[in-house]
Amino acid sequence: MSVASPPRRGFLSTGVPPVRRFARTTPGILIVITLMIVASCTVAAAVSVTGLQHRIAAHHNVLRHSEPFVFAAQNLYAALSEADATAATAFLSGGIQTPAMRERYDQSLAAAASALADVTTGAGDLGVRTAVAEITVQLSTYTGLVEAARVNNLRNYPVGSAYLREASSLMQTRLLPGAKGILDDGLAALNLQQASIGVLPLSGLVLLGLVVVEVAAASALLLLRTNRQFNVGLIAAAGFAVLAILSMLVATRLAADDIDRGHAAGIHRFERLATARINAQQARTDETLELIARSDVTDFERDYADHIGRLLAALGSGPQSTVDAVGRWVASHDTQVRAYRGGDFATAMAQAIGSDPDASPAQFRVVETGLATEIDQTRTVMREAVSSAGAALTWTPVAVIVSATLAAAAATAGMWPRLKEFL
Repeated sequence: MSVASPPRRGFLSTGVPPVRRFARTTPGILIVITLMIVASCTVAAAVSVTGLQHRIAAHHNVLRHSEPFVFAAQNLYAALSEADATAATAFLSGGIQTPAMRERYDQSLAAAASALADVTTGAGDLGVRTAVAEITVQLSTYTGLVEAARVNNLRNYPVGSAYLREASSLMQTRLLPGAKGILDDGLAALNLQQASIGVLPLSGLVLLGLVVVEVAAASALLLLRTNRQFNVGLIAAAGFAVLAILSMLVATRLAADDIDRGHAAGIHRFERLATARINAQQARTDETLELIARSDVTDFERDYADHIGRLLAALGSGPQSTVDAVGRWVASHDTQVRAYRGGDFATAMAQAIGSDPDASPAQFRVVETGLATEIDQTRTVMREAVSSAGAALTWTPVAVIVSATLAAAAATAGMWPRLKEFL
């Protein structure tokens, strides 16, 4: 009588799959940890590079779109304000009829149209495009009112001044506030985008730190299971992971320093100078409109003083040549007001629109030219700072990928000899 052999132990007899049983052994655990380290290196590299690419994209967007948009918005405001001041000046001299004055007015309108086109090109949302469309329509209305003022003034019709005051009111209450809103929105967006360039990619740093923790855990396991204190491959893997972390920290810190420098010497100064230029243009319009009104100048003087005060506050301590020119301009304006209030309209006119080097037009041109030059120089500093920040970030994705790849390879190479001891 034959005796039945005992059943073989296997999946059905133990209830535990062979793979799970193997995973509980020392070689199985070593394989799992190795795969975890390799996967963590891959994920950490992907997340880190994605974060860095977002910052590099923000750098490109600042240089190609946001900063040119802000500069165009500032030019739009300045061109609109200059057109208003030029129209008022020409009206005082008998209408827009001399070739020089007509050319200045046409140049201001052409500059405004060009700036409108640039702003439209850089407009990234519906609100800005709507504001640009409104300014375009209102500018057409404004030019029509100025032309009506010119024609009536040439015929010595008193209604000409009413048309010009209506045109200037449209400029001051609709066109310029609209342009100022576009400029403010552009500056706010530019500030946010610049700040995002130097922000630490925390997700990538945390994942790379996790790689270091996993390597440390693998080293501890080797010590427990194999009684080996050091594993050159794991030490190298930890070193490469730390190198990736350091490369990201150094690059973002350098980028942040460049952005901070750009803020201090660039965007903040640009905002102050743009504000100064805006107030200078408005003050110039005030002092011509008060002569056109031929009435009490108290309200115009209050507006003029307010704009000059804001101009000087925005200028701060420099440039000194522009500050000095503002002082000479104010002195000329005071002479104009005293003459006007004393009944000497001819002297007041000469101070407001005359060719004397000490009169308001000459001093205002010094102020305007100085501010425009400073804005261009500040823009250059700001763009250089952003470019430098981008240069600090450009090499980092490659460094992180290489470091993470070497970390994964080093961990695999370090664990492989220990696995062979059990296989």
